[in-house]
Amino acid sequence: MTVLRVSSAGPWEDAFGYSRAVIAGPHGYVSGCTAVLDGVVHHEGDPYQQALTAFGVALDALAQGGFGPEDVVRTRMYVTHTRDVEAVGRAHKKLFDAFRPAATMVVVAKLIDPQMLVEVEVDAYREGAR
Repeated sequence: MTVLRVSSAGPWEDAFGYSRAVIAGPHGYVSGCTAVLDGVVHHEGDPYQQALTAFGVALDALAQGGFGPEDVVRTRMYVTHTRDVEAVGRAHKKLFDAFRPAATMVVVAKLIDPQMLVEVEVDAYREGAR
């Protein structure tokens, strides 16, 4: 089985020694993604847009391994405020309603940067993938 390690050049990948995603046979595992693009947190104060951006980072990483959104089987969402649960849930629904992966959302004390309101993880599976 071939293992593909995907990098997004995120600021913590090299510093902390991890890959954005690991594609192992028919499985795709994406590390926690936020709304950080080019080292800057985007959509400050907007949990809906941050969630869409974070899931976009995750889906882009999966695409490098030949996976699409229809292959996502599990998502995890970490939000820093209970008030943001609805907005993050709407973003999830927009992207995954047609495929309905297993999903978990938890409220956490904080993320690495106080501007970050949401972090997501994504797992995918596709028979015969890479």
